[in-house]
Amino acid sequence: MIHHSNVQSLRPTCFKFVDFFLRIISPPSYPIPSTFYNTLAKRKKIRNTKSIMIHKGAKHTLLERPWFIVLALAGLIGGAVLITSFIRATDNTLSLCSTAKTTAKSIAEYTATPIQLQSIVHYATSRTVPQQTFAEISISLEVLKDRLPCNFLVFGLGRDSLMWASLNPGGNTVFMEEDPEWIQAVLKDAPSLRAHHVQYRTQLSQADRLLKTYRSEPKCLPANAFPIRDNEKCPLALTSLPDEFYDTEWDLIMVDAPKGYFATAPGRMAAIFSSAVMARNRKGAGTTHVFLHDVDRKVEKAYANEFLCQKYRVKSAGRLWHFEIPNAANMSDQPGDRFC
Repeated sequence: MIHHSNVQSLRPTCFKFVDFFLRIISPPSYPIPSTFYNTLAKRKKIRNTKSIMIHKGAKHTLLERPWFIVLALAGLIGGAVLITSFIRATDNTLSLCSTAKTTAKSIAEYTATPIQLQSIVHYATSRTVPQQTFAEISISLEVLKDRLPCNFLVFGLGRDSLMWASLNPGGNTVFMEEDPEWIQAVLKDAPSLRAHHVQYRTQLSQADRLLKTYRSEPKCLPANAFPIRDNEKCPLALTSLPDEFYDTEWDLIMVDAPKGYFATAPGRMAAIFSSAVMARNRKGAGTTHVFLHDVDRKVEKAYANEFLCQKYRVKSAGRLWHFEIPNAANMSDQPGDRFC
């Protein structure tokens, strides 16, 4: 029988397939070493190797070769099956016998989730790629490996939504989006995604003033901001959202929206503030992982420093910061009027 500890040890092997998947769908394109083609020529005993050699200075990517897409798709489907199989395995659901034949038969009885298969086909057959880079995605992936199936909240619905949902098989992945027309467009092609419309009360032009004055409103202070469901007095609190947003204890929160690059856009101030409040008021064991994208921008960086706290930042890559925030009960050095 496979015990839970053994399943955990098998997860890194299974997720090698996911890493391979991300290398296909994430920019930038990766050039193929010439040694790969030399080896291929020898194995296939192709006499004229010039047709498959890389000319000096030429750049070829995996996505430009149809035969590779077919192989990648087959491999990724197999990877998805393995991931789902081992994650779902318990003492009473899967047994491995001593022979390879029986092992293969046991694994073959399990199938990938529909959203995983849809994600594989979607990214393998189109030029659509996630907004984040491979290095940025890898940070979140490492946490998902340890926490899934988990509650994963994502601010923003976009080209990477299918990927995030498929990387949390059996978990609860929910997207928050401010554009109702965009929600309809995305769900038309991916109806299995779960998305809610958000109406923000802020504008990017207010970011500096809100940061300077929020402590003058008692309901914006760390000790008083929760619950945020009906916290109308604090302009940074996200109110009037679906009950699921407030009633779920989120293990991971990805802040990659709303828009924050023109004055009348909502900005990410409220998303960052509300994420910090929910993380501090976690009731279950463990910490809350918060990922903030576009930290190269002034507002994102300033609000991260104010509410998510540099002392809780554990990793970074490119334009992504990863914070691991404990609940307030485990914070011994926090002043009453400040988050950091």
